Amino acid sequence: MDQFRIGQITVSRVEEWSGGFSSADFLFAGYEEPVWRRREPEFVPDFYLPDEGKIFGVLQSWVIDTGAERILFDTGAGNDKERPGIPIFGNLQTDYLARLARAGYRPEDIDTVVCSHLHIDHVGWNTQLVDARWQPTFPNARYILPVADRDYWDPAGTGARPTEQGAFVNAGVFEDSVQPIIDAGRAIWAEDGHEVLPGMTLHARPGHTPGQMALALEDGGEKALFVGDILHHPMQVHRPDWNSRFCEDPEQAIASRRKTLEEVADSGALLVPAHFGGEHLVRVTREDGAFRPVYVKDLR
Repeated sequence: MDQFRIGQITVSRVEEWSGGFSSADFLFAGYEEPVWRRREPEFVPDFYLPDEGKIFGVLQSWVIDTGAERILFDTGAGNDKERPGIPIFGNLQTDYLARLARAGYRPEDIDTVVCSHLHIDHVGWNTQLVDARWQPTFPNARYILPVADRDYWDPAGTGARPTEQGAFVNAGVFEDSVQPIIDAGRAIWAEDGHEVLPGMTLHARPGHTPGQMALALEDGGEKALFVGDILHHPMQVHRPDWNSRFCEDPEQAIASRRKTLEEVADSGALLVPAHFGGEHLVRVTREDGAFRPVYVKDLR
Protein backbone atom coordinates (compact mmCIF):
# COMPACT_ATOMS: atom_id res chain seq x y z
CA MET A 1 0.00 0.00 0.00
CA ASP A 2 1.68 3.18 -1.20
CA GLN A 3 -0.80 5.61 0.32
CA PHE A 4 -3.37 5.55 3.10
CA ARG A 5 -5.19 7.98 5.35
CA ILE A 6 -5.45 8.38 9.09
CA GLY A 7 -8.40 10.69 9.53
CA GLN A 8 -7.62 13.68 7.32
CA ILE A 9 -3.88 12.97 7.24
CA THR A 10 -2.39 11.41 4.10
CA VAL A 11 0.51 8.99 4.46
CA SER A 12 2.63 8.17 1.38
CA ARG A 13 5.26 5.45 1.13
CA VAL A 14 8.59 6.11 -0.58
CA GLU A 15 10.63 2.98 -1.33
CA GLU A 16 14.39 3.13 -1.55
CA TRP A 17 15.37 -0.54 -1.96
CA SER A 18 13.83 -4.01 -1.80
CA GLY A 19 15.08 -7.56 -2.21
CA GLY A 20 16.39 -10.64 -0.48
CA PHE A 21 18.19 -9.56 2.67
CA SER A 22 19.28 -12.64 4.62
CA SER A 23 18.29 -16.14 5.62
CA ALA A 24 15.82 -16.46 8.48
CA ASP A 25 18.31 -18.28 10.68
CA PHE A 26 20.74 -15.38 10.29
CA LEU A 27 18.25 -12.59 10.91
CA PHE A 28 16.50 -14.00 13.95
CA ALA A 29 18.24 -14.55 17.26
CA GLY A 30 16.42 -17.44 18.91
CA TYR A 31 15.52 -18.95 15.53
CA GLU A 32 13.89 -22.40 15.74
CA GLU A 33 13.76 -24.31 12.47
CA PRO A 34 10.50 -26.26 13.08
CA VAL A 35 8.68 -23.11 14.20
CA TRP A 36 9.84 -21.21 11.13
CA ARG A 37 8.94 -24.00 8.72
CA ARG A 38 5.39 -24.21 10.06
CA ARG A 39 4.90 -20.50 9.42
CA GLU A 40 6.91 -20.15 6.21
CA PRO A 41 4.00 -20.67 3.75
CA GLU A 42 2.24 -17.67 5.30
CA PHE A 43 5.16 -15.43 4.35
CA VAL A 44 5.54 -16.40 0.68
CA PRO A 45 5.94 -14.32 -1.47
CA ASP A 46 5.51 -11.00 0.35
CA PHE A 47 7.91 -11.60 3.22
CA TYR A 48 10.07 -14.58 2.20
CA LEU A 49 11.67 -15.68 -1.08
CA PRO A 50 11.89 -19.49 -0.95
CA ASP A 51 13.89 -19.79 -4.17
CA GLU A 52 16.59 -17.59 -2.64
CA GLY A 53 16.09 -18.81 0.92
CA LYS A 54 15.99 -15.19 2.07
CA ILE A 55 13.78 -12.82 4.00
CA PHE A 56 12.28 -10.25 1.63
CA GLY A 57 13.00 -6.80 3.03
CA VAL A 58 12.29 -3.21 2.09
CA LEU A 59 13.95 0.10 2.89
CA GLN A 60 11.23 2.73 2.89
CA SER A 61 10.18 6.10 4.24
CA TRP A 62 6.76 7.51 5.02
CA VAL A 63 5.63 11.07 4.28
CA ILE A 64 2.94 12.13 6.75
CA ASP A 65 1.10 15.09 5.23
CA THR A 66 -1.32 17.03 7.45
CA GLY A 67 -2.06 19.56 4.71
CA ALA A 68 -0.08 22.19 6.58
CA GLU A 69 3.03 20.20 7.54
CA ARG A 70 4.95 17.38 5.89
CA ILE A 71 6.85 14.94 8.10
CA LEU A 72 9.27 12.38 6.66
CA PHE A 73 9.65 9.34 8.91
CA ASP A 74 13.00 7.53 8.50
CA THR A 75 15.34 8.15 5.58
CA GLY A 76 16.75 4.81 4.44
CA ALA A 77 20.40 4.07 3.68
CA GLY A 78 21.30 6.92 1.31
CA ASN A 79 23.55 7.08 -1.73
CA ASP A 80 27.35 7.13 -1.98
CA LYS A 81 27.98 5.90 1.56
CA GLU A 82 30.68 3.43 2.58
CA ARG A 83 29.05 0.68 4.62
CA PRO A 84 31.54 -2.10 5.38
CA GLY A 85 29.29 -3.46 8.15
CA ILE A 86 26.37 -4.17 5.78
CA PRO A 87 27.82 -4.05 2.24
CA ILE A 88 24.42 -4.62 0.64
CA PHE A 89 23.54 -1.05 1.68
CA GLY A 90 26.91 0.45 0.76
CA ASN A 91 27.53 2.82 -2.15
CA LEU A 92 23.91 2.68 -3.26
CA GLN A 93 22.84 4.63 -6.31
CA THR A 94 19.06 4.65 -6.03
CA ASP A 95 16.48 7.07 -7.41
CA TYR A 96 15.03 7.71 -3.96
CA LEU A 97 14.59 11.45 -4.49
CA ALA A 98 12.87 10.83 -7.82
CA ARG A 99 10.50 8.45 -6.06
CA LEU A 100 9.87 11.09 -3.43
CA ALA A 101 9.01 13.48 -6.28
CA ARG A 102 6.62 10.93 -7.82
CA ALA A 103 4.85 10.82 -4.45
CA GLY A 104 4.41 14.58 -4.81
CA TYR A 105 7.22 16.00 -2.70
CA ARG A 106 10.51 17.79 -3.31
CA PRO A 107 13.23 17.82 -0.63
CA GLU A 108 12.42 21.45 0.13
CA ASP A 109 8.77 20.53 0.79
CA ILE A 110 9.68 18.48 3.87
CA ASP A 111 9.20 20.44 7.11
CA THR A 112 10.33 17.78 9.59
CA VAL A 113 12.42 14.63 9.39
CA VAL A 114 11.94 12.08 12.19
CA CYS A 115 14.41 9.22 12.58
CA SER A 116 13.14 6.32 14.68
CA HIS A 117 16.75 5.50 15.63
CA LEU A 118 20.25 6.17 14.38
CA HIS A 119 20.99 2.95 12.50
CA ILE A 120 22.53 2.72 9.03
CA ASP A 121 19.22 2.24 7.18
CA HIS A 122 17.15 4.91 8.96
CA VAL A 123 19.31 8.03 8.65
CA GLY A 124 21.03 7.68 5.26
CA TRP A 125 19.12 10.29 3.28
CA ASN A 126 19.47 12.79 6.12
CA THR A 127 22.41 13.95 4.02
CA GLN A 128 23.64 13.83 0.45
CA LEU A 129 27.03 14.39 -1.11
CA VAL A 130 27.36 17.92 -2.54
CA ASP A 131 30.77 19.12 -3.76
CA ALA A 132 32.47 16.34 -1.78
CA ARG A 133 30.73 17.34 1.48
CA TRP A 134 27.77 15.81 3.31
CA GLN A 135 24.94 18.35 3.33
CA PRO A 136 21.36 18.13 4.72
CA THR A 137 19.15 16.68 1.99
CA PHE A 138 16.01 18.45 3.20
CA PRO A 139 17.06 22.12 3.34
CA ASN A 140 14.04 23.49 5.18
CA ALA A 141 13.55 20.67 7.66
CA ARG A 142 14.21 20.28 11.34
CA TYR A 143 15.54 16.81 12.14
CA ILE A 144 14.07 15.14 15.23
CA LEU A 145 16.47 12.48 16.51
CA PRO A 146 16.39 10.28 19.66
CA VAL A 147 18.65 11.73 22.34
CA ALA A 148 19.36 8.30 23.86
CA ASP A 149 21.08 7.30 20.62
CA ARG A 150 23.28 10.38 20.44
CA ASP A 151 26.09 9.50 22.84
CA TYR A 152 25.69 5.79 22.15
CA TRP A 153 26.53 6.06 18.45
CA ASP A 154 28.70 9.19 18.48
CA PRO A 155 32.32 7.99 18.31
CA ALA A 156 33.19 10.87 20.64
CA GLY A 157 30.31 10.14 23.01
CA THR A 158 30.54 9.24 26.65
CA GLY A 159 28.67 6.62 28.63
CA ALA A 160 27.53 3.26 27.27
CA ARG A 161 29.22 2.06 24.10
CA PRO A 162 27.74 -0.04 21.29
CA THR A 163 28.20 -3.78 21.18
CA GLU A 164 31.09 -4.96 19.03
CA GLN A 165 28.67 -6.03 16.30
CA GLY A 166 26.72 -2.78 16.58
CA ALA A 167 29.86 -0.68 16.19
CA PHE A 168 30.88 -2.70 13.14
CA VAL A 169 27.47 -2.54 11.46
CA ASN A 170 27.02 1.18 12.11
CA ALA A 171 30.58 2.23 11.27
CA GLY A 172 30.70 5.68 9.67
CA VAL A 173 26.97 6.33 10.00
CA PHE A 174 27.09 9.00 12.68
CA GLU A 175 29.87 10.84 10.88
CA ASP A 176 28.19 11.13 7.47
CA SER A 177 24.48 11.09 8.32
CA VAL A 178 24.08 12.63 11.78
CA GLN A 179 27.04 14.91 12.55
CA PRO A 180 26.40 17.11 9.47
CA ILE A 181 22.84 17.69 10.74
CA ILE A 182 24.21 18.72 14.13
CA ASP A 183 26.80 20.97 12.50
CA ALA A 184 24.09 22.65 10.41
CA GLY A 185 22.10 23.43 13.58
CA ARG A 186 19.16 21.33 12.40
CA ALA A 187 19.06 18.61 15.09
CA ILE A 188 16.34 18.48 17.75
CA TRP A 189 16.99 15.80 20.35
CA ALA A 190 13.82 14.03 21.45
CA GLU A 191 12.94 12.15 24.62
CA ASP A 192 9.96 9.92 25.43
CA GLY A 193 6.70 11.82 24.91
CA HIS A 194 8.09 14.37 22.47
CA GLU A 195 5.23 15.96 20.52
CA VAL A 196 6.12 16.34 16.86
CA LEU A 197 2.76 17.99 16.14
CA PRO A 198 -0.63 17.76 17.86
CA GLY A 199 -1.78 14.16 17.48
CA MET A 200 1.74 13.00 16.63
CA THR A 201 3.89 11.84 19.56
CA LEU A 202 7.13 9.89 19.95
CA HIS A 203 7.31 7.05 22.48
CA ALA A 204 10.51 5.41 23.68
CA ARG A 205 10.78 1.73 22.75
CA PRO A 206 14.43 0.94 23.58
CA GLY A 207 16.24 -2.31 22.99
CA HIS A 208 16.97 -2.47 19.30
CA THR A 209 18.96 0.66 20.05
CA PRO A 210 18.84 2.72 23.27
CA GLY A 211 16.96 5.48 21.48
CA GLN A 212 14.55 3.48 19.30
CA MET A 213 11.23 5.36 19.23
CA ALA A 214 7.76 4.76 17.83
CA LEU A 215 5.65 7.54 16.34
CA ALA A 216 1.97 7.45 17.33
CA LEU A 217 -0.34 9.20 14.89
CA GLU A 218 -4.02 9.88 15.62
CA ASP A 219 -6.60 11.89 13.72
CA GLY A 220 -10.37 11.64 13.53
CA GLY A 221 -10.44 8.64 15.84
CA GLU A 222 -8.08 6.63 13.59
CA LYS A 223 -4.61 5.55 14.70
CA ALA A 224 -1.32 4.33 13.29
CA LEU A 225 1.94 3.45 15.01
CA PHE A 226 5.18 3.79 13.03
CA VAL A 227 7.58 1.46 14.81
CA GLY A 228 10.91 1.54 12.99
CA ASP A 229 12.82 -1.63 13.84
CA ILE A 230 10.82 -2.79 16.85
CA LEU A 231 9.78 -5.47 14.36
CA HIS A 232 11.56 -6.49 11.16
CA HIS A 233 9.20 -9.24 9.99
CA PRO A 234 5.69 -10.64 10.66
CA MET A 235 7.26 -13.68 12.31
CA GLN A 236 7.99 -11.42 15.26
CA VAL A 237 4.27 -10.81 15.73
CA HIS A 238 3.85 -14.54 16.26
CA ARG A 239 7.11 -14.76 18.21
CA PRO A 240 7.94 -11.46 19.93
CA ASP A 241 10.75 -13.27 21.73
CA TRP A 242 12.65 -13.54 18.42
CA ASN A 243 14.94 -10.53 18.19
CA SER A 244 16.86 -9.54 15.13
CA ARG A 245 20.60 -10.03 15.38
CA PHE A 246 20.96 -6.26 15.27
CA CYS A 247 19.23 -5.60 18.61
CA GLU A 248 21.69 -4.01 21.02
CA ASP A 249 19.86 -5.00 24.26
CA PRO A 250 18.02 -8.27 23.60
CA GLU A 251 15.93 -8.42 26.77
CA GLN A 252 14.81 -4.81 26.45
CA ALA A 253 14.03 -5.31 22.76
CA ILE A 254 11.68 -8.17 23.58
CA ALA A 255 9.95 -6.11 26.27
CA SER A 256 9.48 -3.19 23.87
CA ARG A 257 8.16 -5.49 21.14
CA ARG A 258 5.57 -7.04 23.46
CA LYS A 259 4.51 -3.61 24.70
CA THR A 260 4.08 -2.41 21.13
CA LEU A 261 2.05 -5.43 20.06
CA GLU A 262 -0.19 -5.08 23.11
CA GLU A 263 -0.74 -1.43 22.29
CA VAL A 264 -1.78 -1.95 18.66
CA ALA A 265 -3.86 -5.04 19.45
CA ASP A 266 -5.80 -3.17 22.13
CA SER A 267 -6.16 0.14 20.28
CA GLY A 268 -6.80 -1.16 16.75
CA ALA A 269 -4.02 1.05 15.39
CA LEU A 270 -2.33 0.19 12.13
CA LEU A 271 1.17 -1.16 12.72
CA VAL A 272 3.65 0.42 10.29
CA PRO A 273 7.11 -1.21 10.52
CA ALA A 274 10.19 -0.08 8.64
CA HIS A 275 10.95 -3.15 6.54
CA PHE A 276 7.77 -5.12 5.85
CA GLY A 277 7.02 -6.21 2.30
CA GLY A 278 3.55 -6.97 1.01
CA GLU A 279 1.14 -4.19 1.90
CA HIS A 280 3.88 -2.84 4.24
CA LEU A 281 1.55 -2.51 7.24
CA VAL A 282 -0.60 -4.84 9.32
CA ARG A 283 -3.11 -4.95 12.12
CA VAL A 284 -2.57 -7.16 15.15
CA THR A 285 -5.08 -9.27 17.05
CA ARG A 286 -4.84 -11.57 20.04
CA GLU A 287 -5.41 -15.29 19.50
CA ASP A 288 -5.07 -18.11 22.04
CA GLY A 289 -2.86 -16.06 24.33
CA ALA A 290 -0.58 -14.93 21.48
CA PHE A 291 -0.55 -12.25 18.79
CA ARG A 292 -1.48 -12.69 15.14
CA PRO A 293 -0.80 -10.37 12.19
CA VAL A 294 -3.85 -9.49 10.10
CA TYR A 295 -2.56 -8.46 6.69
CA VAL A 296 -4.22 -5.38 5.28
CA LYS A 297 -4.85 -7.04 1.92
CA ASP A 298 -7.02 -9.56 3.75
CA LEU A 299 -9.19 -6.73 5.10
CA ARG A 300 -10.10 -5.35 1.68
